[in-house]
Amino acid sequence: MVTARARDEGQAFPIYVVAVTGLLFAAFAFVVVGMAGATRSDAQGAADAAALAAAQEARDNAFEGMNPLTLTQGDWERILRGDRLVAVGACAKADTFAAMNDATATCEPNIPEFTVSVTTIGTVGDSVIPGSEAIHGRAEATAVIESRCSLKPGATPTPTPTPTPTPSSTPPPGGGDAGTPPSVEFRCKGGVALTFDPTKPGSLTQLARKLFSVRLTD
Repeated sequence: MVTARARDEGQAFPIYVVAVTGLLFAAFAFVVVGMAGATRSDAQGAADAAALAAAQEARDNAFEGMNPLTLTQGDWERILRGDRLVAVGACAKADTFAAMNDATATCEPNIPEFTVSVTTIGTVGDSVIPGSEAIHGRAEATAVIESRCSLKPGATPTPTPTPTPTPSSTPPPGGGDAGTPPSVEFRCKGGVALTFDPTKPGSLTQLARKLFSVRLTD
C-alpha cells in the first residue's frame, strides 16, 4: 500500500514540475507583453510630441520675413488660408523633441500637416522571448495647423500710398498719416473679435498663435 502511494507520488512530481514551469513561463511572457506595450506607448508619446513641435514651429514663424505695414487684404487672406506657411526649421524641431524622448524621428512636411515617425532608441530588453532585446518601439503621429480666424467682412487692410509732401500740403483730418495702413480686424472661433494694428505689431509670434491652432489628427 505504501509502495503504491509512493509510486503515484513519484509519477505526479514531473507533472507538477511541468505545470509550474508553464505557469512561470506564462508569467514571464505576460511581463514581456507589458514591457512591449510600455515601449510602444513611449514611442507614441515621442511621436505626438515631435509632430506637435514641428507644426507649432511652422505656425510660430507664419510671419517670418514679412512686414505687416506692406500686407494687403489679399496677403492677409493667403496668410489665413495657410498659403504663406513654410516648413523651414519645423522638422529640426521634431528631431529635437524626439531626442528628448529617447527616440529618433523621420519628419514629412505636407503643409499644413506634419507627419512624424519615431523609433525608440531603447528596446523591450532581454526576456524569455527570443529577440525581444532587438525590438524597438515605433509609432507615427500627424499634427495639423488650422486657421482660427477670418477677415471681418468689409475689412480692407490695403496700405494707402504716402503722397509726396509739398509746401502747400496740409495734414489729413485728425492729424493722421495718409500712408498709414488701417487696422486689420478678424473674426475668430467662438465669436472672438481681434484687431491688429500694423503700426504697433508687437510680437508676431503671439499674433500667429491667436490666428492659428495646432492639434493632432485622429
